[in-house]
Amino acid sequence: MTVPHTPRRSLKQRLADGDPLRGALLRLPAETLVEMAGVAGLDFVLIDCEHGPADTALLQQHIMAAEAHGIDVLVRVGSAEPALALRALDLGAAGLVHPHIDGAEDARRAVAASHYPPWGERGFATYSRSGRFGRVTAAEHVAASRETLVVPMIETRRACDAADEIAAAEGVDAVLVGPADLAADCGFPDPAVVNELIEQAHRATYKHGRTVMSIVPGLPSARAAEESGARLIVFNMAHVLMDTMSALARPGHTS
Repeated sequence: MTVPHTPRRSLKQRLADGDPLRGALLRLPAETLVEMAGVAGLDFVLIDCEHGPADTALLQQHIMAAEAHGIDVLVRVGSAEPALALRALDLGAAGLVHPHIDGAEDARRAVAASHYPPWGERGFATYSRSGRFGRVTAAEHVAASRETLVVPMIETRRACDAADEIAAAEGVDAVLVGPADLAADCGFPDPAVVNELIEQAHRATYKHGRTVMSIVPGLPSARAAEESGARLIVFNMAHVLMDTMSALARPGHTS
């Protein structure tokens, strides 16, 4: 007998309903932090397999821990890594963040790696975790896969100049600007220069009805991003934890 399965509202559905969502950026291994994020009530975790390990066995364990606590998992794959994108989605990831998207063609490739035909080019299988090990029909599996959240990441001046065509690409759900890589690409200029480029990318994102995702180091930055219109907030847990531990290590220090 097949055990009934009632899926939660997807992140894509929640965004369509106007929900603001908050999550935590983590790197493998961080299974306990995944559980803590779920217990705390965050909406998702973003597992960074670009700047962290891309061990799919570990990734599966983290996704299982997240599911046990009712929290979704997004995965940041590396640049142009359709094979890792496929495996992350087969394991049950709710969506993908694709870094180093510089133009419309890059955005279309990211969408193609994230969806089954006719939307994309992802290899089809129902016997994976995301297909409940073959206990769903092909039609049900395709329908569920269309809830995959696709987030191109803009990280260069060139990409900011092309933000309009990136955001306009069919299948793009949200856009994330990587402020650190953008600053590096621009030669670490005055922060006002980087901020203007970020705002340029955000204007293009809003123009096409896409969601802005923002990486923030803490709560004040999260509130500011939400006030400016961002609805996918990602706390960089390396910053959050290091700031907290540094404060704990310096009793009486207030700066």
